[in-house]
Amino acid sequence: MTSSNASSLAQLWALPARLARLSDIRDHVAGWLDRHAAPLFDLAVRLTMAPIFFRSGLQKIGDWPATLFLFQEEYRVPLLPPEVAALLATATELTMPVLLVLGLATRLAAVPLLAMALVIQFVLGTANPAFSNPQHYFWMLLLAGLIVRGGGRLSVDHLLLRFSRRRMGDRQ
Repeated sequence: MTSSNASSLAQLWALPARLARLSDIRDHVAGWLDRHAAPLFDLAVRLTMAPIFFRSGLQKIGDWPATLFLFQEEYRVPLLPPEVAALLATATELTMPVLLVLGLATRLAAVPLLAMALVIQFVLGTANPAFSNPQHYFWMLLLAGLIVRGGGRLSVDHLLLRFSRRRMGDRQ
């Protein structure tokens, strides 16, 4: 056996050890990202979505007659009287973003906001192309992520979960 063949064979035998080391590095990086980057990302998503809806709610409440007019003439949400739709939309846009910022009942807060984005894009957007905006798909994706993942480690939800687990541990 030549030295080049022996060297190639040694490199081949070393391959599993190298792959295991790469796997360890990948696991270490993924763990670091899960511990440090994911909570920051969850917070960033919540802080990105909250002002979008909150500003809309402030605008609605700032000129209530105009809001009612828009819901009567322009928005025309099916199944709801315009006054009820305007009130529900405004209340949702002013309360749910506060919950998102705090990370309190995050999943529950994201559901009506996702519903609003769906209505804007697929109901109003179908009736009037001016309401159809590709950005709404981005909102829907981020809100769906909050529903699936929750508020993350930097949230009141997480603190309450930790507190309740400690209390349950004390009772056992």
